[in-house]
Amino acid sequence: MTNRENLAAAMACREGQYVPTWELELHCYDALSGRRLMLGREFEALSAQQQQAAMHANAEIILSVVNRLGLSMVLAPGRYWHVSPGVLAYYVLPSHAVLPQTAIIRKLAGDDLVLVGNTGGVIGMPGSEQYLEFSYKLFDDPQEIDQQARDTLAAGIENARKLRDVGVDVAQTASDIADNHGPFFSPEQMDRYILPYIDQWATAVHEMGMYAVMHTDGNLMPCLETLAETELDAIQAIDPTAGMDMKMAKDAVKGRLCLCGNVDTGLLVSGTPQQIYEATRKLLETCKAGGGLILGASNAVYYETPAENYLAMNQAWREHGRFGSTR
Repeated sequence: MTNRENLAAAMACREGQYVPTWELELHCYDALSGRRLMLGREFEALSAQQQQAAMHANAEIILSVVNRLGLSMVLAPGRYWHVSPGVLAYYVLPSHAVLPQTAIIRKLAGDDLVLVGNTGGVIGMPGSEQYLEFSYKLFDDPQEIDQQARDTLAAGIENARKLRDVGVDVAQTASDIADNHGPFFSPEQMDRYILPYIDQWATAVHEMGMYAVMHTDGNLMPCLETLAETELDAIQAIDPTAGMDMKMAKDAVKGRLCLCGNVDTGLLVSGTPQQIYEATRKLLETCKAGGGLILGASNAVYYETPAENYLAMNQAWREHGRFGSTR
């Protein structure tokens, strides 16, 4: 069974040969490769010739780690965004470099590795800078939120088309719709601003020949069955810090939606290799039956994650991630 066939089984909530593995963002490429990715402002400061060389080096580093770990999918670096006011995210490139970098990864990866691209397409919770303004508009100016949702959808479809053209197989919209307490949007707001746009975006992505994956943190249990009725292929995070249990989530979606993630990113940073191995083993042995599971961290694998901790998670997958056996 090829990697793509195995992933197709997972997306269809069937058992393949093994549980696929994927990370939303892997920030420890440097530690796992012994080399340095050139990203963000550091990349931006290079000359055009140096940027071209850096993109090839980046692709080589990314793929060396992907091959070492046996990952089924890899996310290409995305456009700039801020994790907090004035703090640029780690795994990003200036806009002009995103498509060329993605194309280079595709060329060097060969056909069987599945390539993921961040497209956007569905609005989510506002960041801290816009939180109050957005929240007021939900009630005082809902037409503006309607327009924001339409604009986000249009941009996401256009981004998906561009990424498809350079070899991306999976479109992802990072659209947080919940926090640790539950969904941010009311059921009525979900019906107006979120669910129709999920379906329109996912349908457009499918027509381009790609899978549609949504990332969202938070406690999704109150709306997980509703999300399972959308056109999405998969949801990433299944966030343990918000109380999300992968077995309960799988029971809720009943084979209608592939679920990705659930290894606690905090544990990966601060736990011991043995703790991480055992947590991963338990997750696989409890949840892999029936397929519909892609193993990974519950969010980005942060730069501070010790390499030995991530390798412990990977070792547990190698020993317990196949179907039909416990090792």
